[in-house]
Amino acid sequence: MSKPRTLKTSAPRKSEVPPGYVADPSKGPMLRYEASLPKLPVPTLSSTAAKYLETVEPHVTKEQFAKTQAAVQKFLDSEQSKVLQERLQQRAAQPGVANWLAEWWNEAAYMGYRDPVVVYVSYFYVHVDDKTRPSQAKRAAQLLKAVLPFRALVESEQLEPEKVRGAPLAMKSYEWLFHSSRYPTKPSDTAKKFDPATHNHVVFVRKNKFFKVPLADKSGRELSAAELEAQIEKVIELAGNEKAIPVGALTSENRDIWTDARAALLAASPSNAATLEEIESAMIVVCLDDTAPVTREQASWQCWVGDGKNRFYDKHQLIVFENGKSGFLGEHSCMDGTPTLRLNEFILASLAAGKVDLGPARTASTGADLPPPQELTFTLDAKTKGYVADAEGHFDALVGQHDMEVLHYEGYGKEYIKAHKASPDAWAQLVKQLAFHKMFNRPGVCYESAQTRKYQLGRTEVIRSASKESKAWAEAMLDPAQTDEHRAALFRKAVSRHLQYAAWAADGQGVDRHLFGLKKCLKEGEPVPEIYTDESFSKTSHWELSTSQLSSPFFDGWGYGEVVPDGYGLSYSIGDHYIRWTITSLKRNTAALKHYLAEAATETRFMMEKAAAEAKKKEADKAKL
Repeated sequence: MSKPRTLKTSAPRKSEVPPGYVADPSKGPMLRYEASLPKLPVPTLSSTAAKYLETVEPHVTKEQFAKTQAAVQKFLDSEQSKVLQERLQQRAAQPGVANWLAEWWNEAAYMGYRDPVVVYVSYFYVHVDDKTRPSQAKRAAQLLKAVLPFRALVESEQLEPEKVRGAPLAMKSYEWLFHSSRYPTKPSDTAKKFDPATHNHVVFVRKNKFFKVPLADKSGRELSAAELEAQIEKVIELAGNEKAIPVGALTSENRDIWTDARAALLAASPSNAATLEEIESAMIVVCLDDTAPVTREQASWQCWVGDGKNRFYDKHQLIVFENGKSGFLGEHSCMDGTPTLRLNEFILASLAAGKVDLGPARTASTGADLPPPQELTFTLDAKTKGYVADAEGHFDALVGQHDMEVLHYEGYGKEYIKAHKASPDAWAQLVKQLAFHKMFNRPGVCYESAQTRKYQLGRTEVIRSASKESKAWAEAMLDPAQTDEHRAALFRKAVSRHLQYAAWAADGQGVDRHLFGLKKCLKEGEPVPEIYTDESFSKTSHWELSTSQLSSPFFDGWGYGEVVPDGYGLSYSIGDHYIRWTITSLKRNTAALKHYLAEAATETRFMMEKAAAEAKKKEADKAKL
């Protein structure tokens, strides 16, 4: 890396933490509490069983529910449930096991997952436009320049840990933010982190061609924004107008196919290994696309999938378009969205506030003494060309089956919801349940992501958002005979229920990870308990609605793909005066769901206002008596 800079954390330093957290003096601030974070708990069988039954009930008939109750009771009464629970508790208590779930979950959800990462795993952010409307080269240069102080904080462990109510969160995954890559291997992928000091460069991809640009000059001085801009202009010039065979398309493949293709690529020429390593070890990949999206849908689509060619999906990528718009595509295997959210917010907030040291203004001689960008070329034989052509075809077929809608709803936002003394997240989730009821006349099986980073190596747990309470409220909203007062009372109950389950999930007391862990404790040849083969289990873990909230004033969109073929990806953000949903699906009437979300959001507002007015009138009438 470049010469040492004066490091300042991106958050105020607070030494006051709750009792039980002990700072490790051998670690920098970022990881100083890591070893003293509590371990992910193993919930009791009875609590998980009770929550499970409660979340199953709104989705099944009375007969199915009776059958599920019997299966759950049979499991609780069995010796096998006690054995599995004991095995799980023993795993959690083992010395050296920081988190009983982490290894299993990373394998099942990420590294062992074989479908393409693009669409199914990666997630994107669309940046709010820079009002100065910079050129593509200038925008890319400024974004990179703003990344560098954050990288310095992370790599030196000087970044302050995030905290919730004063308690530090797990920060270990931040180590994978820069200079790292996912690798296709069978039966399960791996990841590698490179030394930033010896790989202090960035890789640009333009017209499907890769270019390496060092981030410092020969003396170790970090390049200025003007110098980076000059280098990026050279990249665009060197790339020309002809597109290369898109080797990057291989990273969009099924992971087993990409494993074989990578082996073929390495076999085609000894130089290909060095080229791959230059890309994989880079701080980050910057995609200089030759498109200029305008609408939210266009920008979101391009950040999510692009054309499948001008990319390297095994790494985090900044994406910059010809009109200066920009975004980010996250490689999901080693970390969840919160670290990349913090990175992107740091970049955009520090640029907006003029806090980035961009260096001297550009002159006619800026960058003249820098070595030109180095094109990283691949030697391809007939076999590897065949793999690339297949990857292009597979990508086009997969992505062509999808569509996306963005609802930027400006009827109200966080401030209005809080004025009604309600949780913005619970409100948005209930609007979504009402929209699903309008479309399908039933509750949607819903996954909402909750972070469990208060625990060592914590990642996520499921908030099962559909409840008996949300169902009762949605049905009342659709029943013209019901009063708004009654609907509002049901709405309050549903909000409370949602907040309770969200708190359980954040505390590692949800249903899904515990049931997953118990099943993982089965040994070969042991029977699978009926609780897992009962139809309610598959039905209520078939996530028709995969939802997650990340809210930032610096984003103009974010999202990801659906997780089941007949479902929807439904990311959302709640601003002060808007709620924005990004909806993806395999063309399952996505525009209709967008329509129903807007309708449900407006109807919820009117219902709450009428109920409040009615309550006020009753109070006034009472006062007159």
